[in-house]
Amino acid sequence: MIERYSRPAMKKVWSDENKYQKWMQVELAACEAWTEEGVIPEEDMGLLRNAKYNHSRMMEIFEITRHDVTAFLSSITEGIGPEGRWLHLGLTSSDMLDTALGLQLGESGALLLEDLDEALEALKNQAIAHKTTIMMGRTHGVHAEPITFGLKMALWWEELRRQRSRLEDALENVRVGKISGAVGTNATVSPKVEEKVCRHLGLQVEPVSNQVVQRDRHAHFILTLALIAASLEKFGTELRSLQRTEIHELEEPFGHGQTGSSSMPHKRNPELAERICGLARLIRGHSVTALENVALWGERDISHSSAERIILPDSCLALDYILNIFAGIIKDLRVFPERMWSNVESSRGLIFSQQVLLALVDKGLPREDAYKIVQRNAGLSWDQNKDFRDLVKSDDEAIAYLNVERLNQIFDYSYYTRYVDDIFSRLGLEAAQVSLKS
Repeated sequence: MIERYSRPAMKKVWSDENKYQKWMQVELAACEAWTEEGVIPEEDMGLLRNAKYNHSRMMEIFEITRHDVTAFLSSITEGIGPEGRWLHLGLTSSDMLDTALGLQLGESGALLLEDLDEALEALKNQAIAHKTTIMMGRTHGVHAEPITFGLKMALWWEELRRQRSRLEDALENVRVGKISGAVGTNATVSPKVEEKVCRHLGLQVEPVSNQVVQRDRHAHFILTLALIAASLEKFGTELRSLQRTEIHELEEPFGHGQTGSSSMPHKRNPELAERICGLARLIRGHSVTALENVALWGERDISHSSAERIILPDSCLALDYILNIFAGIIKDLRVFPERMWSNVESSRGLIFSQQVLLALVDKGLPREDAYKIVQRNAGLSWDQNKDFRDLVKSDDEAIAYLNVERLNQIFDYSYYTRYVDDIFSRLGLEAAQVSLKS
């Protein structure tokens, strides 16, 4: 991931330095297990605990061996004595690589969970603050019936809570290690040693492996990141839509001195939300590669390896980045209730069409006949730019069933918000005392 889209903590997780430190942790954990088994003498283990890899020397050796693990090990053993022979005892490269990868993914996941918690907190605060802030609900991009902005935020909050649960599940599945030797038979390193290594590292043991941890685990993880990103793209798309000049019910934060266009000084573009949408597509693309990495030849090949060097760090870095952007947008979002109300009223009462229809049916009128009455007046409202409520009140057929008093009760926006408290209670969101605009 390029520097622009990398945050320091996640960048550190995927740095070469951290990766090689994780390799070292795995190798030393294996040595500790062998020591407990009485294979490595305690005095040798005492020296091994101070062993360090030499990065510059590792790169020199790599130019010859073209194998990063052998270069890594050689850079260590060159700096110590005969005790270096115990390193990598009974292990194959993937034992170290996949187990260290499990540690890296665990660290990445912990950061992503923190990011999700920040975004959830921001959404919760907006949901509570705007629980009864009426806005227009839209289907197909067209005015439907009123909702509240708080309900929209509550909907996003609940969706992101599900995503957090999915990430926890994916992390549980990917935080595994395997120290089972070539092709996974444990012939050169016993299950007992494998269990000790994984326990020492805080990982679950892969119950059965071949030469690698099976890539369905990693695909599950990347697919989960892609699913979280898909939700963020959904949210970002809606934020962009509601910031359009014709709607302008929301506006993402716009800093002092910030510019929206090189040529048009008036521009305030939803560029943060657009960035979320763009990087979400990148992560979604990586999920396809992760799925294709599941199928390997026999007990393993390395067709997955080169792809994973890109898709695993980049997916984690990108999601960490856009989650942080999203949380910032929601936290400092500019909300325009007056504009929301203006847009609701711009429909000239057409949104009450269903309520009139139901009221006519309730009075005994066949549904088809009631529909014709309502649709006729709705058509006049659309075509002649007249208020639907006034048209219905002056329609003889409608008035024959519904008097003006009943129609005034129907044309009451509070009807659409009467169960908001119940929905919030069901979600476990605390109540907020916000006055309803009328």
